[in-house]
Amino acid sequence: MLRKKEAQLSTTRVQGYATQDEFCRIFAEDENALYLLALLLTVDGSKAEQCFVAGLEDSIQGNPVFKEWVRSWSRRMIIKNAIQMVSPSPARVNGAPHVSDLQGLPLDLGGSLTAVLLLAPLERFVFVMSVLEGYSLQECSILLSCTKEEVAKTRARVLQNIALVEARQLSQVAPGSDRASAAHFLQPAQVA
Repeated sequence: MLRKKEAQLSTTRVQGYATQDEFCRIFAEDENALYLLALLLTVDGSKAEQCFVAGLEDSIQGNPVFKEWVRSWSRRMIIKNAIQMVSPSPARVNGAPHVSDLQGLPLDLGGSLTAVLLLAPLERFVFVMSVLEGYSLQECSILLSCTKEEVAKTRARVLQNIALVEARQLSQVAPGSDRASAAHFLQPAQVA
């Protein structure tokens, strides 16, 4: 009787885990989003491709993952590989090289995403992980090997900088253009 229950439990447990085929399917379905995530983190087309491939390999060959977690695990593997490739750290925030030539990137990114690409490595990782991916400050600090306070300060600084970039872009919109009406729509309503 005990062996029968153990056999049922083990088959149920195996059925609850994702297979290699499921990871391959998710990477195929979410190819553009996963590549964009890798590109935002690495700011390099060839590194983004390497990160994508390594993320797929790590997902397939890594620890068993519940089927419900396949998408989030795939994104996490992209992030972990990007961290290994770029090595963002608090010590490199000041004086870190910024991307000056975005011509080589394979995508036509909007102004907001371009602003993200121009961030220093740690700032970029904190923004993408905490704001775009929804990781907690604690998760970011663990993955990035820095303190929670450093992540919080970096996040606040980045949000302020991106808000300033967006404000400048809105102020440069010509009146009467489609972007001007969009800019007007984004402004707070005037209360009489």
